[in-house]
Amino acid sequence: MLGVCYYPEHWPQELWATDAHRMKALGLSVVRIGEFAWSRLEPEPGRYDFAWFDAAIETLVTAGLKLVLCTPTATPPKWLIDAHPDILPVDPLTGHVRGFGSRRHYDFSSEVYLREALRISAVLAQRYGKHPGVIGWQTDNELCCHDTALSISAAALQAFRAWCVERYGTIDQLNAAWGNVFWSMEYRSFGEIEVPFGAVTETNPAHRMAYQRFSSDQVVHWHRAMVAVLREHIAPHHFVTHNFIPMQETGVNNFELAAPLDFASYDNYPLGRADLALAALSGDEFKQYMRTGHPDFQAFVFDQTRCLTPARRFWIMEQQPGPVNWAPHNARPATGMVRLWTWEAIAHGADCVCYFRWRQAPFAQEQMHAGLLRPDSVAASAWPEIEAVVREMAGLDMTTLPSPHARVALMVDPEAEWLSDIERQGAGYDYRQILLDWYRAARELGLDLDIVQPDTDLTGYAVVLVPCLALSNAAAVSRLVATTARVLLGPRSGAKTVEVTIPDGLAPGNGLRALAPVQVTSVETLRPDVSELLHWNGGTYTSRVWREAVEVVGGEVTGTYEDGSAAVIRNAHVTYLATLTDDAFMRAMIAQLCTEAGVALQRLPPNVRLRQRGDVMFAFNYGASGVVTPAPAGADFLIGGGPTLEGHDLVAWRLA
Repeated sequence: MLGVCYYPEHWPQELWATDAHRMKALGLSVVRIGEFAWSRLEPEPGRYDFAWFDAAIETLVTAGLKLVLCTPTATPPKWLIDAHPDILPVDPLTGHVRGFGSRRHYDFSSEVYLREALRISAVLAQRYGKHPGVIGWQTDNELCCHDTALSISAAALQAFRAWCVERYGTIDQLNAAWGNVFWSMEYRSFGEIEVPFGAVTETNPAHRMAYQRFSSDQVVHWHRAMVAVLREHIAPHHFVTHNFIPMQETGVNNFELAAPLDFASYDNYPLGRADLALAALSGDEFKQYMRTGHPDFQAFVFDQTRCLTPARRFWIMEQQPGPVNWAPHNARPATGMVRLWTWEAIAHGADCVCYFRWRQAPFAQEQMHAGLLRPDSVAASAWPEIEAVVREMAGLDMTTLPSPHARVALMVDPEAEWLSDIERQGAGYDYRQILLDWYRAARELGLDLDIVQPDTDLTGYAVVLVPCLALSNAAAVSRLVATTARVLLGPRSGAKTVEVTIPDGLAPGNGLRALAPVQVTSVETLRPDVSELLHWNGGTYTSRVWREAVEVVGGEVTGTYEDGSAAVIRNAHVTYLATLTDDAFMRAMIAQLCTEAGVALQRLPPNVRLRQRGDVMFAFNYGASGVVTPAPAGADFLIGGGPTLEGHDLVAWRLA
């Protein structure tokens, strides 16, 4: 399905019917509405105005469109903030209240706000939960966007102290777990505990980790309550989803956050994300991605979003159709890229792609954000590309395409991400970038990947890539011990106990030494522009950023540093990599493991990627120049075809 995000409250009612018919004529079938409309739905406390919303729903449904309704909780209205100013969050970095005037101005620890959010959501669900034109619901909007997972409000501090009581039982146990004897940080009671921000220098990493876990738990608790109140009132066939931002930006455990959903959704903005994520590149290096996005960034999030729930399906709830307004620089997409992004999402398992937004707004914060229509209602540049997608979809029976399931898994550990922020040790160590580096290396070999959490059942996977399992738990270790897959375990795995201390007997601890029989005797971190040598499998590569000196207890040393000491250790089905390295090494190592495991590889031109869904193979060319189409001779093409895969284009063919 294809859809669009629509804001009837932004436009005169006389436009609604024309808009709805144009949507249907374009080939769209789904419309998302309502996520920012609280002040129009409840203009005064307890006084609801549903007449306009009823009319908008009726207009859209009459045109043959299906609706996704949203809880409007991302934008609490001014009257609610004035009545309960303690709803507002407090910025951990500045200590200032984050006030009214934009969005996401609420604190996940505010019991008042939870009550009010549940109230408005219940009212909407009761009114529209059985409406025949509604197919599903979206909770809130982009939870934790704008760094809103953490707050240091009075409500958050009180809730954190209660969380600590629940977790540690006594203050003596907390002091011992955190090592508070250091620097005289010992507390006499839970009532003395402060938030771990605003101190003279770095605060206790155990305290920071506890606050990160607490904050994640608060978001998860808030969201579970929101999903539960919807399910009390909506029809059983209505789905509940949420539109995530890139998972590594939320600061929460996204696997837990998505657990109550039927499936997860993602808001896909390739150009804005590339401008932020690739800011360190020179202008010449960045230019190739300026109008396309990076060929692996959104694919990574597609695979992660799909794997957040057991359904192994997802939606794109917002798809960029033109320049956005929120990145430091906002280029327009190259011709063909909106079509390519749409098909790429479908190839990775998306059941629906919704474009944001229908008409560009001529007012307020997002007036420079493109839509499918210009502000004067003339079709914008993405329009013919969506028409092309509609034509192509008509020739491909989408109902026969199962949700993708790969033979290679990439394990993502939320707590390794948090440790990367809390105890950096080396400024060049960035867990988020490491994930993308490993993912990119695999994708450059033509591989499909699933993004899994540490305690995922690994049955069926041939290769499991674990960039870092920092504070490994028993469930994760047991999965890795039980699997027959080839496992690549990256540095800093098992580096800390659950309370962020060095394990007894040194790292890797927490049971990981059964897999990687080494002891990490010391760690050094290098500047990102400095590297040394790594010798492996007859080749010479680079050792960079994070380097562990290890004492080998068992297994076979297969790679060494420049001084001949161990850097790569193989133990049965597990390979331990004691350093961060370069792209060439990662491709070579992953290729070796896949070859051993019988997973087929395909060397691809730069900026070309493959994705298989069912018996259909898709190939995407992010580059500006044509390349040889990476399809077998005599391929049965379903989309495109021919000997050349043109720049910013795609093909799809049926596998024999």
